Amino acid sequence: MSAAKPARRPRPDLHKLMFVLPNLFTVSSIFCGVYSILLSSQESSGSNFYKAAVAIFFGNFFDAFDGRVARLTKTQSEFGVELDSLADVITFGVAPAILVYKWALSGMGTVGLVICGASAACGAIRLARFNVITHAEHKQSPGSASSFFVGLPIPLAAGMIVALVLALRQPGAEGQLPIAVLVLALSFLMVSTVRYRTFKNAHVGLGSLAAFAAVLLVFLFFALTGRVQQVFLVYFSFYILLGLAEEALFGRKRRAAARAAAAAVAEAGAAPAPAVACVECGEDAGGDDDDLIPAEEDDPDEAAPLPSAPAKKP
Repeated sequence: MSAAKPARRPRPDLHKLMFVLPNLFTVSSIFCGVYSILLSSQESSGSNFYKAAVAIFFGNFFDAFDGRVARLTKTQSEFGVELDSLADVITFGVAPAILVYKWALSGMGTVGLVICGASAACGAIRLARFNVITHAEHKQSPGSASSFFVGLPIPLAAGMIVALVLALRQPGAEGQLPIAVLVLALSFLMVSTVRYRTFKNAHVGLGSLAAFAAVLLVFLFFALTGRVQQVFLVYFSFYILLGLAEEALFGRKRRAAARAAAAAVAEAGAAPAPAVACVECGEDAGGDDDDLIPAEEDDPDEAAPLPSAPAKKP
C-alpha cells in the first residue's frame, strides 16, 4: 500500500502581496515626518534644523513615488489614497509647522505658535478639500483628470519651508517677521482657489526641453557659485509665483467660461457638475488621460480611478 502524498502548500498570491509595496513608501514618508518632528523638538541648533529639513525632503521623495509604484504594479486602492492623505498631514503639515516654529518663530511667543498651528490646519483643510473635489469629479467623469490643482499642493508648501531652512540656516531675529508673513501666505494659498499646474499633460517637445534646460542651467549656476542649497528656494518660489501670475492673468476668464459651460449643461437638461468642482476648479473635470487622485497632494501624481484592493477569501 503506497504512502499518501503530503498535501501541497498553497503558493502565496503575489498580486495581493504587491498591495503592500506602495503603502511601504507611504509609511516611509510618515517615518521621515516623525523623525523631523523629533529633531526639531531637540536642542535648537543649526545642525538639528538642517537634519529635520532634510528628513522632510526625503519624505517628499517617498510621497512622490508611492502613487507611481501603485500604478506600475496596478495596486491602486482607496485605502492607499486615504493613507497617503493622512501621511501628508504628518510629514507636510505638522512636521514643517514645528520646524519653522522652533527654527524662526519661537521668539514671537503665542503669535508664532498660532501662525504655525494655522499652517498645519490649512494643510489638513487643503487635503480634505482635495479629496472631496477629486471624488466628485470622478463620479461625474470617471477616468478623467484636471490639469490644475486647486490651491497650492501641501508638499510644495512644505518644500518652500524646507528650502528656506536649507538656504538660510540661522535666520536671526530680523528674519522673524518676513518668515511669519511667508508662512501665512503659504497657508492662505493652500486653502485658496488659485490654480497650480500639475504638468501631467506635458509632452516631450521643444517647450518642455527648453524648460528642462532652464532648470538645469539654474542648478549649474548655483552649484558653481557654491550656493547649491539656494536652488530649491528658486524652484519653489518660481512655481508659487507662476500660479499667482496665471491666476491674475487668466483666472477671471476661466471661471466665467466654467460658469457658462455649467449653465449650458443645465439648460440642456443634463445633470450639472458638482458645485464644488465647478466653482473651485474653474473648469470641467475633463482633461488628459492621466490618473485622477493624487494621494496629495500628493505627490501631484498620485491618482486614478481607484479599484479597491481585493478582499481576502475566507
